Amino acid sequence: MNLMRLIITALFVLSTSLSVSATEAVSTGFMTDTAIGGVDTVAYHTAISRKQHQLTTGKTRFSVKWNDAYWYFASQNSADRFAANPERYRPEYNGHCSNALSHGEGLIPTDGQVWEFFGDKLHLFYAERGRQRWLKGDWQQYKQEADKAWEQLKQID
Repeated sequence: MNLMRLIITALFVLSTSLSVSATEAVSTGFMTDTAIGGVDTVAYHTAISRKQHQLTTGKTRFSVKWNDAYWYFASQNSADRFAANPERYRPEYNGHCSNALSHGEGLIPTDGQVWEFFGDKLHLFYAERGRQRWLKGDWQQYKQEADKAWEQLKQID
């Protein structure tokens, strides 16, 4: 891990560790409480987004506060669907990098730009390299490792 990424990770963990106790940490920007870069997490689940691997940017007027973060959506319909069932639409690990967790690197924030479904779950990645590792490797094993790391990090207050 290069020095800059280590510094960014340390700052992020420090900034989120203060608010993790009541809720699970959500991947937000360093100076904002916007989840996953403002990308509409419900839109990932549409057939066209999955087929064309496209993103939909959310708008501030269609927002839902969940787990101490604001999630943005492209429409009121998407916002309502998320509000009714956030566990269905949120990315795994609340948008933190699945690959970093599988490597034991902690909570690395993502901006929603690099993503993939594994099984029926949405995973976000800090960089395309991590997504490619999961696509070409044993993603089930990587997911088990990430799940274990996530559970351990949720225990830390």
